[in-house]
Amino acid sequence: MVYDLSNFTSISRQDWQQLHRHTTPLLTSEELDTLSHLSNQLDLKEIKGIYLPLINLIKIYQKNVNDLALSKNFFLRSYYQKRPFIIGISGSVAVGKSTTSQLLQQLLRRSQPDDQIDLVTTDGFLYPNQTLIDKGILNRKGFPESYDMPRLLDFLDKIKNGKAVNVPIYSHKSYDIVADEVVSLDSPDILIIEGINVFQYPQHNCPYMADYFDFSIYIDAEAKHIEHWYLERFSKLLLLAKKDPASYYHRFTDLPPKEALGIAKHTWETINLVNLKNHIQPSRNRVDLILHKSYDHKIDKIYLKK
Repeated sequence: MVYDLSNFTSISRQDWQQLHRHTTPLLTSEELDTLSHLSNQLDLKEIKGIYLPLINLIKIYQKNVNDLALSKNFFLRSYYQKRPFIIGISGSVAVGKSTTSQLLQQLLRRSQPDDQIDLVTTDGFLYPNQTLIDKGILNRKGFPESYDMPRLLDFLDKIKNGKAVNVPIYSHKSYDIVADEVVSLDSPDILIIEGINVFQYPQHNCPYMADYFDFSIYIDAEAKHIEHWYLERFSKLLLLAKKDPASYYHRFTDLPPKEALGIAKHTWETINLVNLKNHIQPSRNRVDLILHKSYDHKIDKIYLKK
């Protein structure tokens, strides 16, 4: 499927990496190792060439948002209420959203040490597996109807208006919501929200999630590359699950490797790829910045909304 990118300015990697002051990376190689999840590869060259310019761009957007809020309050002669700067990050399953989100969180913490920088994934707002089973949509987990959108939108509304909120927790180990456990957030300066659904069209006349975002990023790649990363990650998760009966993936460890990989490929083709084409990828034109990855996970194309 071809998408119209006429509303974006294409920036080469070479030009992009010139758009920041030549400072040293804010993370060491050792710290990067803790952020490199399974199939996602990071290095200091990528940090300096891609993510430091991005941090500078985010600061420009943040300053503009803060200046506008101050000016509006001055005009209205009203009290200035602190509101978090919210960054939305989306993309396919296995494209590297989590690594990118955690990397930005760490870089923002280093560059703005006095600010509170929090990270939330929309996985926590999936319905529990039993609810999905009761609704007959467990095989559509990750599709728009599998999320508790009223709860997610209520969270966004409260956090944007400076209220303390509780966020449900999702376990990728058990592949389910963790019952009766939450994370509390209270007035962060910057909040990163990561998920496959954050820029999608609203369901049942709900507001856009994107209405709450001050800056938005889509992590893009060719579908054939994402499939390879998905299957690669599945294989690594199987190795980790062999000695861990609590892992969702443990159930596949007794199968011949070829058969287990066949199940993963079928899941990709019938669920994740369908969701990508029908719901996730069409949302990318609504973002401020598209970061396109090549086969080796390096960013090779950058598109900035005009």
